[in-house]
Amino acid sequence: MPMGHTATAQAGSGGLTATEHRLANGLRVVLSEDHLTPVAAVCLWYDVGSRHEVKGRTGLAHLFEHLMFQGSAQVKGNGHFELVQGAGGSLNGTTSFERTNYFETMPAHELELALWLEADRMGSLLTALDDESMENQRDVVKNERRQRYDNVPYGTAFEKLTALAYPEGHPYHHTPIGSMADLDAATLEDARAFFRTYYAPNNAVLSVVGDIDPEQTLAWVEKYFGSIPGHDGKPAPRDGSLPETIGEQLREVVEEEVPARALMAAYRLPHDGTRACDAADLALTVLGGGESSRLYNRLVRRDRTAVAAGFGLLRLAGAPSLGWLDVKTSGDVEVPVIETAIDEELARFAEEGPTAEEMERAQAQLEREWLDRLGTVAGRADELCRYAVLFGDPQLALTAVQRVLEITAEEVQEVAKARLRPDNRAVLVYEPVTDEDTTEDTAAAAGDENEEAAK
Repeated sequence: MPMGHTATAQAGSGGLTATEHRLANGLRVVLSEDHLTPVAAVCLWYDVGSRHEVKGRTGLAHLFEHLMFQGSAQVKGNGHFELVQGAGGSLNGTTSFERTNYFETMPAHELELALWLEADRMGSLLTALDDESMENQRDVVKNERRQRYDNVPYGTAFEKLTALAYPEGHPYHHTPIGSMADLDAATLEDARAFFRTYYAPNNAVLSVVGDIDPEQTLAWVEKYFGSIPGHDGKPAPRDGSLPETIGEQLREVVEEEVPARALMAAYRLPHDGTRACDAADLALTVLGGGESSRLYNRLVRRDRTAVAAGFGLLRLAGAPSLGWLDVKTSGDVEVPVIETAIDEELARFAEEGPTAEEMERAQAQLEREWLDRLGTVAGRADELCRYAVLFGDPQLALTAVQRVLEITAEEVQEVAKARLRPDNRAVLVYEPVTDEDTTEDTAAAAGDENEEAAK
């Protein structure tokens, strides 16, 4: 049977507890009882994301997320979805820079089914992985890229800003969706090698949260996962460290068919898991976290130069986090007008720091978001996995908000002064073009070609 220990409720955990266990094959298991409703959440995080990919094979982690739903030894085709949904559950999977996760929320009496399904594909996916499923999901992912990135207004903003903020060759330079060329280039053997390297029990954390019997749950985990062999061939992720600031303002102008001009920017901020990152989160919340924030009040309410203004934090553990600014202009307002106002507000904030009222409101806002995540069995299962995979300790999930509440106004001001500066940001400016502009450009290009041919 698995070895483990029980954690008592810690200060600042809201009375929540979690127990940790490890199977002989290296699988980490985290359990958290919650008998409020008769449901159970299963969450499985693999320590692999787009940062582990190599040049020429971007998008492979995300492609493999899709392949994990294409059948395994005992589950054919779309069976994973059919069995979970037929039992009254829900499921999905996602890929990020730093991990790939899979999750189900089930009626409590169907927990064993979810565990069996996850174990079957962890242990036997290669027996079902073939050219047909590879081609099928390659097309699905390419369509997803078209629908979510290439063919929607501002759809490529995240990809473009990430490429600006992280230099060429950096493991976070490309986003998890990958490029069309690399998706086309991926082979069946690439996928098989990827699975053998990363989809092993000793590269995963399994959390189960909800109306569970811990002893029975552990017995099922041992029964279904215990015989899957571990794998020690995983390469270390490439170094994602960078200087604290970019050192200059990086800028790109994009002319596309978008509804309004937009200014987007990414600021290099401290790594997740640090006090400085929590301080940065509070700074961005004061500045751009909702309709009571400074930037919203200045740009939307007072100046009426923007219709939307937000500032949020993309937390990253293996590289500097990013402060994400997104402003959509109002009417014919030019971007420089917006940019000047933003820089004035950031400079004032760096000089004065947050007020006591702003600190209280921002901390309450982040506390509410934390409670929302841990208030559902699925959200808590995900947070337990996150802290186990990225920081080595799932218990940190239960006390995260306490660390945010301990941050001082001086720390918030310090990180704003050091990081929220024009020389520490990548900027993306969207300028709208119309069908008429595109037609004129095409006609002009055709005229140039005809003139050249006549010479």
